[in-house]
Amino acid sequence: MVRANGAVSLRELARVVQTSEVTVRRDVRALEAEGLLDRRHGGAVLPGGFTRESGFPQKSHLATAEKTAIADAAASLVEEGEAIVVGAGTTTQELARRLARVPGLTVVTNSLLVAQALAHANRVEVVMTGGTLRGSNYALVGSGAEQSLQGLRVSRAFLSGSGLTAERGLSTSNMLSASVDRALVQAAAEVVVLADHTKLGTDTMFQTVPTDVITRLVTDEPPPHDDRAVTELQALADQGVQVAVAGAGTGTGTGAGSGTGGGEGARPRREVPLPGQRRTHPALRPAPAALDHPDRARVADLRRR
Repeated sequence: MVRANGAVSLRELARVVQTSEVTVRRDVRALEAEGLLDRRHGGAVLPGGFTRESGFPQKSHLATAEKTAIADAAASLVEEGEAIVVGAGTTTQELARRLARVPGLTVVTNSLLVAQALAHANRVEVVMTGGTLRGSNYALVGSGAEQSLQGLRVSRAFLSGSGLTAERGLSTSNMLSASVDRALVQAAAEVVVLADHTKLGTDTMFQTVPTDVITRLVTDEPPPHDDRAVTELQALADQGVQVAVAGAGTGTGTGAGSGTGGGEGARPRREVPLPGQRRTHPALRPAPAALDHPDRARVADLRRR
């Protein structure tokens, strides 16, 4: 599976071979000792160095259910008539497919895949950056992309990356991608990071968004035995990041948030902080109605752990 896809999550592997994640983790450890693959947080990849980055085909097969749930939860944060920026990535591509239903939206992006997902959406305006095409992730990078973002101001940015830690924030394995992501952040009043549990605790070469600039993290619930991911979530929340935990397979989630929700389907109202402004929301506060989830017991257990 790793040779075919470039990467695989422990959760997906356990489902395919019909065994527990504990057994899969043990076997993956043995395969790593033989030099057949490299373990990554929540999964395994082809052998490679610290700076190795999987291409789009490989990334698109990793944690697909989790990315779908994260995209559903993140889309509920976007309001009619809003102007946002959306970075490159497989999770942000899933988000873009859902944003096609938000009327009056303006989306600025450097991702061809995000633009393609929104190309036929009614009443959604897509603005693309300039730049040089980076074929591995279908993104525009370089000085042309960065210069086209100068003077831009939008309400929020939705970004993904290769890794997320409480110590360094969001990071990626490619210098050009990191530079454009930093320019996207500078254009936004609020930064929302989309990262599935396999990226929690993973640190890659180039920092894109420091922890104190991240307003909100939308992620999925880590597996029961993934103490590292739970610890990282708590550390991020302790530093003021609002954590929303999406329910994989349900399209909804629950976690930290601000504002109040209205009736069913209502979008929460929020105050938008300036970049770098510290937030005072307590860790893992109940989410607004748009991110509410019927099974609150699982998240309560996550907080206790």
